[in-house]
Amino acid sequence: MALSNVEYDAVMRHYDDLRERKRRELEQRREAIYREIPQIASLDDEIAVSSLEAARARIRDPLTDLDGYHRQLGRISARKKQLLLAHGYPQDALELQYECPACRDTGLIDGRHCSCFERTAAALFHGSSALGELLEKENFSRFSYEWYSDIMTDESTGLSARETAREAVDKARALFDGESIRGNLYLYGNTGVGKTFLTHCIAKEALDRGLSVLYYSSGDLFDALARSAFDKDGPKRTSLRDLAGHTDLLIIDDLGTELTNAFTASELFRLLNERIRSRRSTVISTNLSLRELSGKYSERVLSRITSEFTILKLIGDDIRILKTLSGGSI
Repeated sequence: MALSNVEYDAVMRHYDDLRERKRRELEQRREAIYREIPQIASLDDEIAVSSLEAARARIRDPLTDLDGYHRQLGRISARKKQLLLAHGYPQDALELQYECPACRDTGLIDGRHCSCFERTAAALFHGSSALGELLEKENFSRFSYEWYSDIMTDESTGLSARETAREAVDKARALFDGESIRGNLYLYGNTGVGKTFLTHCIAKEALDRGLSVLYYSSGDLFDALARSAFDKDGPKRTSLRDLAGHTDLLIIDDLGTELTNAFTASELFRLLNERIRSRRSTVISTNLSLRELSGKYSERVLSRITSEFTILKLIGDDIRILKTLSGGSI
């Protein structure tokens, strides 16, 4: 996955946060164990005193033999493990528990990205770590046209539901050129006609080509943007507003289902405007027709979408109901 500087910074800050969280968990665990097993607190005090004495001895004489200290440390450590096991704790309960022991939650091993780095980046830019597994099932290779009628037609185009679906998939694929993505899609239609599935296909294709993807449902996106914009007392870090402006592909699913207010309307315009200026691709799925979009947001938003987005409409029966009745995948 190719990351911009802003995105890379966000991933590394994720590791910073992760290490801090693991450190706090260890402190809380240690306090609980000390309360339950006071002998362990005493043993840790012994270790602290012995370590200080050993350090002072080494300062006075760099050739001081510390074998005795190491043997004593070994005996104390063994006793601690016995006490932990006897009280139902694992032997390493007083050690940091890493999410990734290989890199110790740094994302790096000998200056190279750990295998967890790409997974972490993908999870961040999907907006949900669970999406990664979903994309293995919902991608272009699994898209089936059998759920789209060749009899039902779109009055405005005369195309059948199946022809409309084929056109939508073709135009979605046409976004990609080698390892780059160009253009924007506005995908609309009734509930259950495969819009979200198609956005998953686009996300998977982008990730397979090494592009960064930020995928959010509309409600989650605007909630997160509001926190990012108004949390003035929070730690200084790369915000979602920065990421949404810089990622190669932004996918907003179910636009219109969020609580619409002046903030969401202005933030949507700002986001679209910024990405259009920087020639970064955006895909929107929604139940809203263009007329409904204009009424819910603003003429400015409508203008940006009609002038800069390819408009695609999916029609058909609710595929989820069809699948329930007959089984299968899109």
